[in-house]
Amino acid sequence: MLEIAVLSLFLLCLILCVAFSVNVVYALLFGFICFFIYALTQKFTVKETISLCIDGIKGVKTILIVFSLIGALTALWRAGGVIAYIINVATKIIQPNFMILCCFLLCGLLSVLTGTAFGTAATMGVICMMIANSMGINPVISAGAILSGSFFGDRCSPMSSSATLVSELTGTDIYSNISKMIKTSVVAFVLSCIFYTAIGFTASGSAISTTSPAIFEQSFNLVFWCIIPAVIIIAMCIMRVNVKLAMLSSIIVSIFVCIFCQNMSLADVIRTMISGYSADPSLPVGTMLNGGGFTSMINVMLIIIISGTYSSIFKNTRLLDGLKNLMVKISEKTTPFTATVVGAIITNMFACNQSLAVILTKQLCDSVEPDSEKMAINLENSAIVIAPLTPWSIASAVPLTSVGMDGRGVIFAVYLYLLVITNIVESFINKRKEQNESAQSN
Repeated sequence: MLEIAVLSLFLLCLILCVAFSVNVVYALLFGFICFFIYALTQKFTVKETISLCIDGIKGVKTILIVFSLIGALTALWRAGGVIAYIINVATKIIQPNFMILCCFLLCGLLSVLTGTAFGTAATMGVICMMIANSMGINPVISAGAILSGSFFGDRCSPMSSSATLVSELTGTDIYSNISKMIKTSVVAFVLSCIFYTAIGFTASGSAISTTSPAIFEQSFNLVFWCIIPAVIIIAMCIMRVNVKLAMLSSIIVSIFVCIFCQNMSLADVIRTMISGYSADPSLPVGTMLNGGGFTSMINVMLIIIISGTYSSIFKNTRLLDGLKNLMVKISEKTTPFTATVVGAIITNMFACNQSLAVILTKQLCDSVEPDSEKMAINLENSAIVIAPLTPWSIASAVPLTSVGMDGRGVIFAVYLYLLVITNIVESFINKRKEQNESAQSN
């Protein structure tokens, strides 16, 4: 009974924060206090409970380092013209009938390169929406394609904070996870491309605006060297170099690109790495590419730190045992992946942010799927992509707001739906095969 009361208090605080647009960190801090007190009621001393919290934070220290590198890297890519170069080239080759498909593919490409759905939506997403609107395409459709593409890379990029979070939580290799993620997404990706192509031919279209590429050419010195930091990331990831080393290498090259290609001073570069890129308002690009930097990651790092304490407290106090048992029953009647999807839906309904939803889903479904590699893929194909389908989650609200769309944008985020559905179907097929093989062997 006490467990239900504690969880209900936490969920109520989360709901109030979302309803009144209060930073979810406050709800998480309130939750921390609730769970800390709960641990004390379970015969843990204050010292022991603090030790549990410290152990939880130690478990996410690698994630915090990666997040710091991501913040610095995305800022330098903005300032150095890396993102501008990619967008400038891509938007010049778009054909009107394939605009919706291009929204999906271009955002998918940039999200793989940067590993950030938010950054992709705020850059490539804004450009794609601007071009689609000028062609008279329904913005709800465009927003859905952009949301799908933005989370394509957020799910399977070696630079993705969510992919790093899953690999650290499950103790698995991120490159091995990415390989499996690609395999499990092929059907959903192909079907999504077919859908967006078909709907693109039914949407009204006109000549592509030449204004969008021009604003980047006027704001940056877009020379070939601008693309090198992105090439380095791709090459080192293909060679399976440690993701932190790959990011650090790209950061170093990006610093030279900023200095020699965009004429920035070293002091400006350091300032950009810390506080993010801020364009001169007089430039044609305006504030479109602003963002990144270490400070931009502070809020999500706080979420990860607090959530890390949750993970340790939940594990040692058995607070979630009731829900865990429910997940086991669902798994027995269906499949482990289906149970993980149910758990992910529950956690995303209340967590309001992707990171906490992933951590809580992992906690709920640990006993459902003991294989760490399978659990990693299950999380990637459930909690990670269900978050942007939850309109009140920041994983959905932030990208859609960036492109000027409300929660209706999730309607046409078909890749995210299909990824979950196709993997549920595959899990039932695999279960049936295993049952048949077991019956034949007996």
